[in-house]
Amino acid sequence: MTSFRIRPKFRATSPVDRQTIITRLQSALEEQPPKCHGIAIEGHIILKVLPEEAHYWSPQLSILLDQEEEQTLIRGRYGPKPNVWTLFTMSYLAISVLSIFISIIGFSRLSLGLSAGILWVLPILAAAAVALYISSQLGQKLGAEQTFTLHHFFEEVLGQKIPLH
Repeated sequence: MTSFRIRPKFRATSPVDRQTIITRLQSALEEQPPKCHGIAIEGHIILKVLPEEAHYWSPQLSILLDQEEEQTLIRGRYGPKPNVWTLFTMSYLAISVLSIFISIIGFSRLSLGLSAGILWVLPILAAAAVALYISSQLGQKLGAEQTFTLHHFFEEVLGQKIPLH
């Protein structure tokens, strides 16, 4: 996970059917000592880091299994826990909305020949967006080892190597 991707993902196919993959996964999750924990429902799997090893930036792996004719299509996406993802999404949304409103007010005042000092807030909002991006990248780096742990665990369950995109 050394790239600038926010949510790394993979796509692979397996000759093993969907139900067998889920059965293998459930038995692997019950091993002692456990390597990670998660749930598998129908064609959706969520793998998480063990609670005692988890921190704010710990990733989770969401996997979708689609049964095709003689193979299973496996799509996985690594990402932060939903509360972290929501926090960042809402922060970007707030910065965007504030930027739009400040731009409307500032440029309207500017076109009327009035003082448009409010436009000085735009570089501050841009810096906040850059700071959010940098903190998300730092968080991804802090969770990189756990991401590899989840990836290798699923590769063991599947019995094949899975390249990341």
